[in-house]
Order: sequence, then structure tokens, then C-alpha cells
Amino acid sequence: QVQLVESGGGLVQAGGSLRLSCAASGRTFESYDMGWFRQAPGKEREFVAALKWSGGRTWYADSVKGRFIFSRDIAKNTVYLQMNSLKPEDTAYYYCAARPGGALLSIRTSTSYPYWGQGTQVTVSS
Repeated sequence: QVQLVESGGGLVQAGGSLRLSCAASGRTFESYDMGWFRQAPGKEREFVAALKWSGGRTWYADSVKGRFIFSRDIAKNTVYLQMNSLKPEDTAYYYCAARPGGALLSIRTSTSYPYWGQGTQVTVSS
């Protein structure tokens, strides 16, 4: 059974940085796609970033491009979201997600991910 456990959220001032971690277990992930999504109060869940475990290719939402970096540590079965130059509008609950590779839906589509972590809160103060 796939399990995803996020950590690293917290409170930070605007302009600061945080690194989220997502430890994956339950299978090997070399053929999987990994995603980070976020949801702010009163808003829909939105795509933040995605990564193909095999090869490490990444995708980013326009709102975070150039500020966030999605990476993986194959040996630790862990992915990371390094968030720099944080803005108050980045405040949200952040979720790690996983899906088997080869899915037909866009890697940016949250409903294409069957596995989700419990989430972690990120709050950016102005």
C-alpha cells in the first residue's frame, strides 16, 4: 500500500524559504509521477509542481516557477519541494500525491493521482 507522509510546513515571513518533504513507501516508485498540490481556505485544490520519478523531469505552475524546486532522493524514496521567495499568496495546505506513470490525464490534474499524503500547512506572513 502506497503511503505518503509530508513534513516541513510552518510559518515563515514573506521572502523566506521552506522545504517540504514527502516520504514515500509501500512500493518502488521508479515508474511513478509525483505531484505537489495546495489548497487555500475557500479555494479549490491547485497544481503546484510535478516530477517524473524516472529521470526527474519537472513541471511547475506559473505562479511558482522560478521560486520552487521539486527534487527527489531516490535512495531515500523521498521527494522535496524547496520553496523560496515565499509570498503571502503561497499560504495553503500542501499535499504530496503519487500516481502510476503512463496516465492519460495531464500530470497537472489532481484527480489523476490516487495516492495522497495527509498534507502540511504553510503560512506566509506579510
